[in-house]
Amino acid sequence: MEKIGAVAVIGGGIAGVQAATDLAEAGYKVYIIESSSSIGGVMAQLDKTFPTNDCSMCILSPKLVQAGRHSNISIITLAQVQKLEGNPGDFDLTLLKKARYIDEDKCNGCGICGQECPVEAIDFFNEGLSLKNAASVSFPQAVPLLFSINREICIGCGICEAVCKAHAINYADTDEELKLKIGAIILAIGFDEFEPESYTLYGYKRFPNVITSIEFERILSASGPYTGHVLRPSDGEIPEKIAFIQCVGSRDCVHGKSYCSAVCCMYTAKEAVIAKEHQHEVNPTIFTMDIRAVGKDFDKYIDRAQNEYGIRFIRSRIAAVEEDPDTHNLSLTYETITGEICTEEFHMVVLAVGINPPKSAKHVSQVLGFELNKYGFCKTLPFSLEETTKPGIFVCGAFAAPKDIPESVVQASAAAGNVNLLLSSVKGSLITKKVYPEEIKVEGTSPRIGVFICHCGINIAGVVDVPAVLDFVEDLPNVVYAERNLYTCSADTQTKIKEKIQEHNLNRVVIASCTPRTHEPLFQETLREAGLNPYLYQMTNIRDQCSWVHIKEPKAATEKAKDLVEMAIKRVRYHEPLQELALQITPKALIIGGGVSGMTAALNLAQQGYQTYLIEQENQLGGFSNQLIMTLEGENIQEHLSSLKTAIQNEPLIEIFTDTSILEVSGYLGNFKTKIIGKSSQKKKVLDHGIIITATGAKEYIPTEFSYGTDSRVVTQREMEKLLHATEKAKNLKIIAMVQCVG
Repeated sequence: MEKIGAVAVIGGGIAGVQAATDLAEAGYKVYIIESSSSIGGVMAQLDKTFPTNDCSMCILSPKLVQAGRHSNISIITLAQVQKLEGNPGDFDLTLLKKARYIDEDKCNGCGICGQECPVEAIDFFNEGLSLKNAASVSFPQAVPLLFSINREICIGCGICEAVCKAHAINYADTDEELKLKIGAIILAIGFDEFEPESYTLYGYKRFPNVITSIEFERILSASGPYTGHVLRPSDGEIPEKIAFIQCVGSRDCVHGKSYCSAVCCMYTAKEAVIAKEHQHEVNPTIFTMDIRAVGKDFDKYIDRAQNEYGIRFIRSRIAAVEEDPDTHNLSLTYETITGEICTEEFHMVVLAVGINPPKSAKHVSQVLGFELNKYGFCKTLPFSLEETTKPGIFVCGAFAAPKDIPESVVQASAAAGNVNLLLSSVKGSLITKKVYPEEIKVEGTSPRIGVFICHCGINIAGVVDVPAVLDFVEDLPNVVYAERNLYTCSADTQTKIKEKIQEHNLNRVVIASCTPRTHEPLFQETLREAGLNPYLYQMTNIRDQCSWVHIKEPKAATEKAKDLVEMAIKRVRYHEPLQELALQITPKALIIGGGVSGMTAALNLAQQGYQTYLIEQENQLGGFSNQLIMTLEGENIQEHLSSLKTAIQNEPLIEIFTDTSILEVSGYLGNFKTKIIGKSSQKKKVLDHGIIITATGAKEYIPTEFSYGTDSRVVTQREMEKLLHATEKAKNLKIIAMVQCVG
C-alpha cells in the first residue's frame, strides 16, 4: 500500500495548531479542518493563562500566524467531516465546507463590510455580552483574517456588496464538498463548557449578574465587551464583591458529571487574581469543596492568591443564589467548616463551569469510526493516550480528557510523534518550499527605522502610557514611522508591518512589546516576507521588564519604557544584515533514563529509522514502573513493561547502556558529544548524537514525619500497593487511614 504524506488535523484550537505546526515542520502536508470561521479555539477567548499570568493572545497569536503563513499548512474553515474511507496511511476524507458568503480568495480583511453592515446580532465570541454585525470576523486577531456573513440574520440589503472594493461579497455562495487524500488524522476538537441552566437554584440566565467563567474571561479581556474593565452586566458598575462557585458541572453525579474537569480550581484562582489586578477595589471570594492544584507551581499560585492578593477561599458547597430585584445584588448562604451558617451579599457571582465533550463528538466518532468513552470523550488505548480505537486516528487535547493548555500542547506534540512514526517513509513527499522576495540591499544607506509599540491588551497599556511613549519615539533620530497596536503579534499587524516597510522604505525595525523568547521568530519571519534581512530588527521587552515589574508605578514605568525603546532604536541603527549557514547534524539520539518514558521515546525514534542510545543508571530498564502493579483503571503495568522491554531489546537501532553514568556533555544543537562510563566496569565511551531527551523520572519522597521508619504500620503508597497485592496480608487489614500531601 502506498502511504500518503499528508495529515488532517480536525480542530484548530491550541492543541490542533501545535500538532499541525509540528507535523508541517517535520515534512508533512497538513490540513487544519476547523468548524468555525477561524482557528484559535477557546484559548483565543481567554484573557490570561495560569500559572504565569501570561497574556493568552500573546502566546497564541504567534502560533496562529505561524500556522497561517506556513507553506505546508492549509487551513479549511467552516468545515465538517462527512465520510472516511481507506486504511491507515491511505485515507480518503470527505468534508462539507459551509458557505462563507465572502470570497476567501478576494477578501483582504479590511473590515469595511462589517463597519457598514446595519444588522446586529449576538456576539458568540464574547459569550453574548455584546453584539456584532452580520458581516464580521470572529475576533481581531483571527487567522485566517477573513470576514463572513451570518445569513440567518442578514437582510440582504446590499450595502456590504456596494462598499467592498475587493468585490468579495457573494450572496449566492453555496456549501461545497471537498475530498482530501491523507495518511493519518489527529482529533483536536476540544470541548464545550458546561451549560449551567440546569442548576436552576443558581439563577443563571435569570439573574443578570450570575455569569459563567468563560463569560468572565471575556469581561477581563482587553478585546472583550468592557475593554478589560471589570464591570457587571446589569448596570456597568464595578462589582466590589465577587463570589466564585466551584465545580458547576464537575464532580456532580446528580447532573451526570461525576468526573473532575481538571482546570477549574486553577482558572478560578487566576480569574480572581486578574480581576484584583484590573480593579484593585474588587474583593473575590472562592467557594470550593477542595483545591486540586496538581501542576508544577500550581500550589504556589494558590498560596500567592491567598497571601498576596487577599483572596478568600471558603470550603463550602453553595446550594442556591438569591437576588435582590432592586439592586441585582446576590445573596449566598453557606456553612463554614465549623458548622456556622452564614449569609453574605455579593455584587456578582461567577460559576466555574466544567468541561464537557464537544457536541460534535458523536457525529465525528460515527463518521470516522472511533469509540467514545462513557463520558462522551474520545476513548484511548490503555498505555497510549494519543491512540484512538481506530488505527491511523490519533487524539490530543481536551477531547482525549479534560486537561489544561500546557498538557494539551504536550499531548499535541505526542500525537504528532505518533503520526511521524506511521508515515515516516513518506516524509517530505508532498511539501513545498517557501519562496521569499529578493532581499532589500541596505548597505550604504542611512537607517530608516520603523517602531511598532504594543498595548498587549492591557498587559502593557494598563500600566505604561503607550500614547506618550509613541509621541516620544516619533521625534527620535532616524525614526521615519511609528505606531501602536492593541496586539502587535496578531496576523493583521504582521500584514501592516510588511505594508509599512514597503510604504516608508524602512530598513530597520524595532518592536516594543513582550518577550523575544516567544515572539522573536514571528517578527523575523515578517521581515523576511517583506524583503528585509531578519537581523535588521531589535525587540525590547516593555512588558516583563517594565509594566509587570512596575505595576504600581505607572509614571516611572512609562519613563522606563521610553528609555528601553530609545535604547533599542540606538542599537538597531548599527545592525547589519547577517546570513545563516546550514550545518550538518548527527542523525542520532541520546535518551537519558530507561523508564517507560525513555523506552517509549527510544522505540519511536528507532522505528522512524534513527540510531538511538538509551542510558540508564540502574542495572535494569523500567525505572519506577518496576515497582508498580496496576493502573487506576486496572491495567497490568508489569505486562506492558515486559512487552516494552522486549521491543526495546529486539530493536537493532537502539543501543542500551544500563548501569551507566554520564561524565560529560559537550557540543551544540545537532552535534553533541557525551562521555559515559560503566559504573561497574569503569569503561568509558564517547557517543556522537544530534539531540538529547531527558527522561530521568522521579523518586518517591521518603517521609521523616508520621513515625515512618520507626513504626512498621506506617507505609508509603508504593508499599501499600504491594501489601494490597499480597493476598494474605491484605486480608488482615481492617482499618486504614490515608494521609495526603506528605512531603
